[in-house]
Formats: sequence, C-alpha cells, structure tokens
Amino acid sequence: MKTTLLSIAMLSSVSAYAHADHQFSITHDDCQLQFQNDVKITPEEVSITQANNQHMLITADGSLLINGQTITVTPEQQQALSVYADTLRAELPKVAEVATDAVTLAGVALDEVAATFNLQSLDELSVVLEELNEEVHNTFYQEGSFVMGEQTMENFGEHFSHEFESRIESAVKSAMFESIGTLLISLGSEMKNANGDISTFEQRMEQMGENIEQRVTAHADQLETRADALCQQFTHIAQQETRLSLSMPTLSGYALMHKNQY
Repeated sequence: MKTTLLSIAMLSSVSAYAHADHQFSITHDDCQLQFQNDVKITPEEVSITQANNQHMLITADGSLLINGQTITVTPEQQQALSVYADTLRAELPKVAEVATDAVTLAGVALDEVAATFNLQSLDELSVVLEELNEEVHNTFYQEGSFVMGEQTMENFGEHFSHEFESRIESAVKSAMFESIGTLLISLGSEMKNANGDISTFEQRMEQMGENIEQRVTAHADQLETRADALCQQFTHIAQQETRLSLSMPTLSGYALMHKNQY
C-alpha cells in the first residue's frame, strides 16, 4: 500500500509511510507508531471497528457501547472516555490537513518553476494535483464523518493506482516535451541578458534555483514541524489508550495506536 500515502510523502519530509502489509505506520525519531483498526468520528460519536467487525462506540457524554450493548462504567471511566474521544476528534483530522497541504506544496513547487521559466505546459499537472488534493480530502471526510483506517487507506491506494498514477505520469511526460521549446527560449533570453558571459549566466541560473528552493523549503519545513507535533500527539493518544485498557480490559483490542517494536 505504498502509494496510499503518496500525498503525504510528496515534496515533504513527513515520516509517514504505508507498508506492503497494509499497516499504516508513523515513524520519526522516538515516535514509532502503527495505526490499527478503523475509526469514524462525528461531533456526537466516536466509533472504532476491528478487522473482525467487533465494534466500540463512545457517545458525546462518554457512554460506552460494545457491539451495540451498553457497558457500565464508573464516572471516572466515563470522563476518561469523553476526554479520549475529544482528543481523537481534535487530533486525527490533522492527518488529512497534513496530507492535503503536502499535495498543495507540490503545486507550489510547480508554480514557482512555471513562473520562473514562463511555462504553460505544467497546467495539466497542476490540475491533476488539484484533483488529487480533493480526492485525499474526500477519502478522510465521508458523509459528514471523519474516517481513517486500514480499509479507507487501502481503498484510496487502489483508486490512486487506477486513476491518478497514470494521469500524473502522462502529465509529467507531456510537460517535459511541451516545455523544451519554452525552456530553450527562456535560456536563450537569459544568455542574451548576460551578454554571452557564461559565468554570469550560470550565476543567474543558480540564483533562480536557490530562490525557488528557499520558497518551497520554507513551506516544507512548516509541514515537517506540524507532522512532528502530530506524531507526538499520537504518542499521547497511545498512552491514553493504554490507561483506558488497564482500567477497562474490554477495550484492549480497540486501540488505534500500537507502538512498533524494533
């Protein structure tokens, strides 16, 4: 499922990847987490479903249901469940934000290159990225709910492979062929402005490259900072889940975050 999170990896150093065994993991320094089970979040409920379709639901007031059956909990446990649900509601959607912003960053890089060399041939690729961004958003937000999990990500990966992978490849090839003429004109103009001085021309090209890199890198650094913070929040969620499982052993199979062992 490597292509599943291509949107997150694209032009960013976010340490998120999907393994071939369909397990979504987040790894960065001491933050080594594997995401498991499927979660669905609405303003009123948080539900988690296991691979075997066993189902847990936390209501807005912290009530707990397992497979539709209400589980008696203490007031302290109810409060802990409510805090846990609020944490998921606040933090998990940030995954979608980072993913869509990563695709947007790819568009920023394209815009910088196109503007520098006056290229129109990148428009098709920009359109594909815009559609991919919308597809990523729609993957996480379905029928008024935020959803995240193995099945959701696997479905997106398959759709990406069938729909976007070939379109991106085609758009890149088209852009390369159509840009050659414009690039030659731009380079010729730059050479003319440099009065044939190749060293001056090289300096101008190097400066343009550095300007593009600086603008894109600034966005990428911000994205990485957000991803780092998100990873730490996921560690906090894993700790919450451990405490909940110790207090209510029936929840032990419903944790979303599992610490990888290396």
